[in-house]
This record gives sequence, C-alpha cells and structure tokens, in this order.
Amino acid sequence: MAEDLNQSDAQLTQAVRQSDSRALALIYDRYGAVVYRLGLRILQDPREAEDLTQEIFLFFWNRGKDNYDPQRGTLNSYLMTMTRSRALDRIRRQETAWRTQQRWKAEMLTAPARLPLETVSLGERSERVRGALGQLPEAQRTVLEMAYFEGYSQTEIAQQLQEPLGTVKTRSRLGLLKLKQALSDLIP
Repeated sequence: MAEDLNQSDAQLTQAVRQSDSRALALIYDRYGAVVYRLGLRILQDPREAEDLTQEIFLFFWNRGKDNYDPQRGTLNSYLMTMTRSRALDRIRRQETAWRTQQRWKAEMLTAPARLPLETVSLGERSERVRGALGQLPEAQRTVLEMAYFEGYSQTEIAQQLQEPLGTVKTRSRLGLLKLKQALSDLIP
C-alpha cells in the first residue's frame, strides 16, 4: 500500500482506467479536500459542496478519466477546472430556478381569478401535453423533462446522463418537434 501512495497521478489515472477502485480512492485522498474547499468557496453551502465533490469523482470514475491527458496539465488542475465549471453550473441552475419561481409568484399575484370554464380548459390542455410527452420515446422525454421541469441546461443533462452533448441536443430537438406536431391544434 505504501508503494501505491508513491504512484504518480498519471499512473493512478491509468489504474482507474482499468477499473481499479483503490486508485480512485488514492486520487480522492489526494484531491478530495481541495475539490471540496473550492466547491465550498464558490457555492457557500457545505451540503452542496459535498454533493459537488461526490459528483466530480463519480464523473471522473465514469468518464473523466478518459478525458484527462497528463500531457496537457496536472490532475489537480483538471479536477479544479471541472469543479469550478460544475459549481458555476449549479449556481446558474439555482438562479434560473429562483427567477422562474419569482416570475411564477408574480404571475399568480397579478393573474385574475379564473372562471371555472377556464380552469377546465387549462386542465384539459395540461392532460394533452402530459399525454403527448408520454408518447415520446423515453430518451427524448427524459431530456425534455430535465430541461423544462428540472431546469438543467443541455450541457448539464449530457453530464448527468453521461451522453454526448450532440445526442442530448438531437433528442431535445426531435422531442420538441414531435410535441409540436402532436399539439399543433393548441398552438396559435
């Protein structure tokens, strides 16, 4: 085990590429606290920083190990760049959710009371939209739900689903086109 501690980052990354979980544990021991501290500094929330730290190392285990090139920089800088990027994505997602919530609150406060017939009509349209979403292939439906109901960006969706960004964009576009076609009579 002492010899494992002396392995370089490149050697440990190569071992992770061969599914050696001990190597990942050693990388975590080396860089986990640094990743956490950067996440905490940006996010200002210990729980969010813990979640982010877990996300970073899980991503590294699943896909990041293949993206890291020791010739282009240190593992520390790679993990710090990823941490900063993901932390800022989280902040943007939270701000988007907050703005959406504020808009919704403002609309609810200023919206006139609906007549019963309007309420029924809205319910019917909601059912039609839910039904149309249910008819989409699961991959397209998942991407659209993550984007429109959970507030994720396409980049974040790609990372969460561990899919290429182009695939996520294609699924989103195809899903929206199918929804537009299915709900064409509701679109003015």
